[in-house]
Amino acid sequence: MTAEHVPPPERSVENPVVDPAVDPAAHPPVDPAVNTVDDMADPELTEEATRLRLAVGRLHRRIRIDGGDSLPPLQLSALVTIAMHGPLRLSELAKREAVTAPTMSRVLGALDDQGLVVRTPDPQDARGVLITLSDTGRVRLDEIRTHRTALVARRLQRLDAEQRAVIRAALPAIEALLEDE
Repeated sequence: MTAEHVPPPERSVENPVVDPAVDPAAHPPVDPAVNTVDDMADPELTEEATRLRLAVGRLHRRIRIDGGDSLPPLQLSALVTIAMHGPLRLSELAKREAVTAPTMSRVLGALDDQGLVVRTPDPQDARGVLITLSDTGRVRLDEIRTHRTALVARRLQRLDAEQRAVIRAALPAIEALLEDE
């Protein structure tokens, strides 16, 4: 094998092979406080964390694939963020989405071309603009959310009553995982 030819890494669920030049968020900086030996010392905790990570990741992927969304993930994520926190300046939206301003500018351009967002002058800064959802954007986001909820509901219907009760009981704990420390 020469230095010029390096075989690509194997692709798997554990190693999805994402090019960091295309998606720098694919490899976020490692937080040494999280990745300590102490965190991995409890094999039961490690097993639970692994199973939860895989299940949530696979379920999310299934929903995205089965949903047939016509919006790429970053565009959809930007719409959700604007809906939750808007109106937002481009720089604030880019920070919330953990992408660069030029990347977010391209995303907003695509959303604007589809009529999903509205740009209005920022009353605090004449040079800036604020981004909000358009009526079309709000309707589209509602349609996507409704469709994805229906997909999850169909999967839940395949479970028996006891399994659904276990999931219902676990929801507060799962939601607590989303809270910042």
